[in-house]
Formats: sequence, structure tokens, C-alpha cells
Amino acid sequence: MNELPQIVAPDSYLTLRYRVCLPDGTEAVSTFGMNPATLALGAGQLAESLERCLVGMRVGERRAYTLEPEAGFGMKNPDLIQRIALSALPRELDEDVGAQVAFTDASGAEFAGTLLEKTERHAVFDFNHPLAGRTVIFEAEIIGVM
Repeated sequence: MNELPQIVAPDSYLTLRYRVCLPDGTEAVSTFGMNPATLALGAGQLAESLERCLVGMRVGERRAYTLEPEAGFGMKNPDLIQRIALSALPRELDEDVGAQVAFTDASGAEFAGTLLEKTERHAVFDFNHPLAGRTVIFEAEIIGVM
């Protein structure tokens, strides 16, 4: 009796290797060459746009998807680029321009912003996802579906 191949469903718990890179090959993240990732789809561990690519893949399958900004991490929202007085920051800003800076909001949730500019009086942060507005390639290899 042949066993049907396991297929990724929207609520699957799975083990996989994956990579997100730019079209020029610059990697944003990769689990290839290291231990695979194990995650539950729908739990927010992976961007929803990337999870949608995985649904329907079979164990042992490896695919690459090119995602335009609208289908990947979205377009940049200019409202998420904000100038903040250094005196309003909760700590001294030691990071250099281009650094990811971690923040915690009033509810305790953490988020990050990219430091775009720093003067003696203010800093400009981009709170968009670092891959917003960019075409990305998402490559995945499904190892197991539970």
C-alpha cells in the first residue's frame, strides 16, 4: 500500500529549511546549512505571505518563489518614517545610522526601527519591515509535516 505524500496545510506544524534573499542573492535569513526550522503555520512565526507559499507543498519538495513587494513584505508606508527628539527616547542612542534599534511600547510589545539619521537633537527611524518595498525570493524545502 502506497502512503500518500504529506502536504502542508494552513494549520500544519512543519519542519523545513528556508531562505529569504534579494534578487541579487543578498540573504536576509537562511536556515540552509544549519539545523532546520520547526514552526506552526498561523502562529505568527513566519510572515503570512511566506506561509501562503508553503501551503500545498509536499514533504521532500523544494521550491523558490519570487515575491513582488505587494505579495511579500508590502510597500513602504511613509507614515512609518518618524523623526523623534533624542530627549524623548528611553535611553541614549549609541547605534550608528543603518542599525536596527529595538523599542518596547506601552503594552510591552517589542518592535524595531532602522536608524536613518541622527543629529544632536533628533533621530529619524524607519519602522517599516526592512524588506518592505523590495522584491524577495523565498526558497523553502519541506522536511516534515506533522
